Amino acid sequence: MPRIFDNIEKSLLPALRETLGIAERADFCVGYFNLRGWRNLAEHIDRWPGNEEHCCRFLIGMPVTPFDEMRLMLKADDISLDNQTAQRERRRIAEDFRRQLTAGVPTNADEAVLCQLSTQIRSHKLLIKVYLQHSQHARLTRKGSYGSLV
Repeated sequence: MPRIFDNIEKSLLPALRETLGIAERADFCVGYFNLRGWRNLAEHIDRWPGNEEHCCRFLIGMPVTPFDEMRLMLKADDISLDNQTAQRERRRIAEDFRRQLTAGVPTNADEAVLCQLSTQIRSHKLLIKVYLQHSQHARLTRKGSYGSLV
């Protein structure tokens, strides 16, 4: 049975933690990835061995600006992502992550969770991909494969 989380009457984070506590892997499709917010889920990912069957996969669909979205809608239906555009988007996303890291005064807890995030990526416990073809606003979790989307 599907559950709807509005974060008013029904909060998503406790349900995610409960589910990750018994899960062997997880797949997420998110609009944004908050680096500091990773502390809320990181401990559950650490217990997995870090292979294709026991990891956390994140698909980030960073929304484009309204102008870019309008420009894309006016193009032909067959929109392919050229290398120059892909490189520009990678730089834009990296810049967004840099801004996240430099906002406010980082705490020891922030630094610890970023080190944990880095270790999880290197050990293949956490796989992160960015989907650039279209903006993805959905926040979905489900078992399945997204590898063909990227």
